[in-house]
Amino acid sequence: MTRFSLSQDIGIDLGTANTLVYVNGKGIVVREPSVVAKNAQTGEIEAVGSAARNMIGRTPGNIQVIRPMKDGVIADYDTTASMMKYYIKKAMRKRSSFARKPSVIICVPSGITMVEERAVIDAAKQAGAKEAFPIAEPFAAAIGAGLPVWEPTGSMIVDIGGGTTEVAVISLGGIVTSQSIRIAGDDMDEAIIQYVRKNYSLMIGERSAESLKMDIGSAGEVTEDVEMEVRGRDLLTGLPKTVTVTASEIASSINDAVSAIVEGVKSTLEKTPPELAADIMDRGIVLSGGGALLKNLDKVISDETRIPVFVTEEPLDSVATGTGKSLEFIQQFRSNPNISSHPSII
Repeated sequence: MTRFSLSQDIGIDLGTANTLVYVNGKGIVVREPSVVAKNAQTGEIEAVGSAARNMIGRTPGNIQVIRPMKDGVIADYDTTASMMKYYIKKAMRKRSSFARKPSVIICVPSGITMVEERAVIDAAKQAGAKEAFPIAEPFAAAIGAGLPVWEPTGSMIVDIGGGTTEVAVISLGGIVTSQSIRIAGDDMDEAIIQYVRKNYSLMIGERSAESLKMDIGSAGEVTEDVEMEVRGRDLLTGLPKTVTVTASEIASSINDAVSAIVEGVKSTLEKTPPELAADIMDRGIVLSGGGALLKNLDKVISDETRIPVFVTEEPLDSVATGTGKSLEFIQQFRSNPNISSHPSII
């Protein structure tokens, strides 16, 4: 009976850029952008996820494409609830009509306020969850990355998402010290947009900026200065225009965001107890999240901290996998509702 009831429970990585849903016993079954297309006149939802993301910059005046999550927290409550309802329904579409509503564990940034946390829980319940429990994002990422979070040894995780960078030191099933930096992948995209606008008088969209970052972007010095064409609107003539941008230019434009992430790692290490710091020196720092895919970021952090840095095998899935695996401990969440932002579930 226990196995049957757990099979209905789900874990949600409600990210600024992407939402992933993990169904117990099945793994990650939904992987979609956190984007919603809404009719501004009627208020109706026109599209969710990939379909909505494809509309960015291509919609008529009455359709608004919204990213309802900002910096890891809810910016538009009703739209977020509608988006979660769509994803929960999509994840549970093959269940029996007699099946109960699912219990949900949903990840939140470690620096979230109680009001923001309550908004996430209420949105999950409005979306169809029987009960909802938050779990700190870096803790979930560490579980998903396979770190020994339950052992009396220090593990350091740096989860770089779209809206926030979560840095945490974990030991004995709890977060010892953490920092939530509201600078991450989206800020890099915005920095690239501003750089191209300032230096080339060219307006490009979010998707073009993200492509530049992923294809030729790099942290620190560039070893091979490759080039890439980008199209946009000329701010002087108003006409379409194509320019060629180099890897060194992209690296320069995102340097401030990279430096902020590195400083966050260093300041967290400074607050780490000596014994755990020694463990981290031996075991290294683990990077997860989409931002971990930025070229040379692991090398830059390693050079600055003089500690080995590794990127987890599936950086985009770590938080969702960890959130899903934490379903095994859902009884502890029920008995101790205050483990959310700073979990200690053993």
